[in-house]
Amino acid sequence: MVLELKNVSITIDKKSIIQNVNINVPKNKFVGLVGLNGTGKSTILKAIYGINEYQGNILLNDVDIKTIGIKLLARKMAVLTQENITDFDFKVRDIVMLGRLPYKNLFDSDNEEDIKIVKKSLTYVGMEQFSDRYFNSLSGGEKQRVLIARMLAQQTDFFILDEPTNHLDIRNQFLFFEMIKNLNYTILSVLHDLNIAAKFCDFIYVIDKGKIVAQGKPIDVFTKQLLKDIFGMNVNIYTLKDDKIYIEYLNTI
Repeated sequence: MVLELKNVSITIDKKSIIQNVNINVPKNKFVGLVGLNGTGKSTILKAIYGINEYQGNILLNDVDIKTIGIKLLARKMAVLTQENITDFDFKVRDIVMLGRLPYKNLFDSDNEEDIKIVKKSLTYVGMEQFSDRYFNSLSGGEKQRVLIARMLAQQTDFFILDEPTNHLDIRNQFLFFEMIKNLNYTILSVLHDLNIAAKFCDFIYVIDKGKIVAQGKPIDVFTKQLLKDIFGMNVNIYTLKDDKIYIEYLNTI
């Protein structure tokens, strides 16, 4: 396993948010966390990348993350959150160059290797021609491609994504996840859209009231009964090719 959470519990302001959660993220698999708002999905991710304190064990490649320094941890995982909009208007190449920070000391300048890696990352996402553009001048979809390039520049093959496409239109959401999926990296992502989760995820954990209530392949997890009990929706579920499904929402309960 690339990542393992063992009996992880999280308490914030004396309130229990997560209770005894166990999650496994295998190498080169796309694992999704889904659930209603406020159930603790993002809280779990923040524990993994060092924001929230927790009880239990979180292992990255069999090493307790509490023993890994922040800089070394940033060489092993790249994080993209909902709050990745900068208040400072940097050029695109400078945004991507931030991905090289885990490999630098405080006063190190950008070297030839850094420049080469940034260029290669921008080329992969089709944004090299935007290098001199200012980040805040880009469209939402273009910004997300730049942020993918920044993660690529970290040279890690493990991505943590926290609902990174909620503000994008459906086409740009699909473009984002198609690009991520094609990398064949290890991915743990909080997802809002269950149909996108069903299409792109290899494995799903459903979280409700701070606990995991279902886990497995999307075709096995997303049942009419679960959508009714956990999400409060009456649905039809259609089986597509390759064990993929499509959820038709009928009405709220």
